[in-house]
Amino acid sequence: MLFLLYYVAAIAILTLHFTGWLARHNLEWLILVLAVTVFPAVIYL
Repeated sequence: MLFLLYYVAAIAILTLHFTGWLARHNLEWLILVLAVTVFPAVIYL
């Protein structure tokens, strides 16, 4: 269930990033947070 919630949040953040909404509201750091949370899973697999 948490994976589903994580994926929904990730898709929403990426959509907002590509539409420019994050840049307009100075929330580009969310992309970095998303990348840091994915990194350990990539290393583990």
